[in-house]
Amino acid sequence: MKKYFQSTIYILFLTVAFIGLTKAFVSYENPFDLYENPLVWIALIAFILVVILKEILNIVSLEQAEKLKLEKEGIDPSTIDKYAWFKKMMKLFTKSKPIEEESEIIIDHNYDGIRELDNSLPPWWLYLFYGTILFAAIYLIRFHVLGGDTQAVEYEKEVAAAKAELEKYKESTPNLFDVANIELLADDASLKRGKAVFNLNCASCHAPDGGGGIGPNLTDKNWILGGGIQNVFNTVSNGGRSGKGMIAWNKTLKPQDIQKVASYVLSLQGTTPANPKKAEGEIWEEE
Repeated sequence: MKKYFQSTIYILFLTVAFIGLTKAFVSYENPFDLYENPLVWIALIAFILVVILKEILNIVSLEQAEKLKLEKEGIDPSTIDKYAWFKKMMKLFTKSKPIEEESEIIIDHNYDGIRELDNSLPPWWLYLFYGTILFAAIYLIRFHVLGGDTQAVEYEKEVAAAKAELEKYKESTPNLFDVANIELLADDASLKRGKAVFNLNCASCHAPDGGGGIGPNLTDKNWILGGGIQNVFNTVSNGGRSGKGMIAWNKTLKPQDIQKVASYVLSLQGTTPANPKKAEGEIWEEE
């Protein structure tokens, strides 16, 4: 009665655990995420442990039953080789000859008393070798006869697919900022925003009219780190000369605001400041 009760509990547990895990896998987006769903892992580990313990219990019970059977038949269990089946399997698997039969496979070669046995190749090695030949034939036909994609072609396809995904992402994200293709802004709203950012962060060093102070004059044609929207944007974003130039503003300002303030700075070209600072750097001409 006790045996049937244990089996019933075991089957019920497996059924409930299996149904619960199945529902978890279907319901959760990331069922194996340990931080989001720790209960799934707990249930899965418990399920596996119960199955393993049950199988261990079955093996122990069978061994005990076999032992009792042998004792009833008057056979000492210690004289029984438990691993006879394994030895038999290894013998078939390796085709090895026992020591008493090695005389049948001795080759007529003698090297200072060392004699050679003509053992058969182990089947596992032989079948693995045949498998490599079969793989080579399939590979040859697939890629060199039927024109399958080589690694170079697969790489090009993956790069093309990645570029397509990137373009799709850019189309779905209109506010994505592309530093490599930055453009000069000339609309009133952008320049107005750029002026506000300039007055708040830049005017203290470059003067409100861009004539220069601690920083260089921004109204002449001379530039220390190059003119144009790309150079001015990079200078504002990454900072000026190391040790004595302007700080990098990319940790403080958004890229969109850096673009607008750079556009505003370039709009000051050719204006007449009240107290212009002497020109620094070299004259820069747009290519």
